[in-house]
Amino acid sequence: MTIHIFTTTLYLLTQALIVPIVISSTIHVNTCRSYCGNITIDYPFALQYGCGHPGFRDLLFCMNDVLMFHISSGSYRVLEIDYAYQALTLHDPHLSTCDTIVLGGKGNGFAVEPWREPYMNPTADNVFMLIGCSARSPLFQGFPGKHLPCRNVSGMGCEEYYDCPAWDLVGHRKVGSGSYGSGPPECCALAFEAIKSINLTKLECEGYSSAYSLAPLKMDGPNGWSYGIRVKYSVQENDDFCHACEATGGTCGYGSDGIRQMCMCGSFNSTSNCDSVKSSSSGRTSSMVDALTGFSMGMLVWMTGNQI
Repeated sequence: MTIHIFTTTLYLLTQALIVPIVISSTIHVNTCRSYCGNITIDYPFALQYGCGHPGFRDLLFCMNDVLMFHISSGSYRVLEIDYAYQALTLHDPHLSTCDTIVLGGKGNGFAVEPWREPYMNPTADNVFMLIGCSARSPLFQGFPGKHLPCRNVSGMGCEEYYDCPAWDLVGHRKVGSGSYGSGPPECCALAFEAIKSINLTKLECEGYSSAYSLAPLKMDGPNGWSYGIRVKYSVQENDDFCHACEATGGTCGYGSDGIRQMCMCGSFNSTSNCDSVKSSSSGRTSSMVDALTGFSMGMLVWMTGNQI
């Protein structure tokens, strides 16, 4: 009877010790995936330090369920993260639209830190329309002899933008791109690649608008344009690291230096993937099971001998 009670107790104790070890070594939950409002935050982005790709660290912040995107030129509200097409849609509250033109140099424009440039830039079909720029602006250096950078982007430009009702409200003169008169145009449309940075102060412009195209279909005038900034992101060659990490059950992140990529494998981190960690954990689990089994057998023999 005593042996039976002891055996049962020892079995329950062994299960209580072994099962948590086995579970912890085989199940891993992605603690980096999160949400802000109705937007999912996943690799390469993250809200927690150490999660995601290091090229996107300290980039997104969730404030009262509103996802904000912060770079050197300012803060923007994130309207959407399209993981399939690797693009974000941003909103600047001081961005001019077809209904409202914001002047006074209040807009953020768009400029990223040099170290972030390989990872993100506005898409090729995003047009920036700079409004009320000074004749001294770098845009117009050499004017009128030098050709201006102003041009349409994906069928969107200032010629159509002038038809917006907002221009009637501000009372600015509508000067078309084909007739500059004695000064530069009131609006100059260009792609981000043309100047690499939209800085209203350096460009000496009063305001700006930005619109993007999501389809090859021609929009029904500027009223049908999508206003905002469409940003293309990429993790470059480092994507292979994350694929290998996730394939072995890990979560992609980076080290305390903010540069080196890490694969987070539950309570362990790896500089490659979770296979080595799993092997190590498996060895520790096996050793623990062997030790408990040996202890159980020893106690059972001892109890049996005492009963005799």
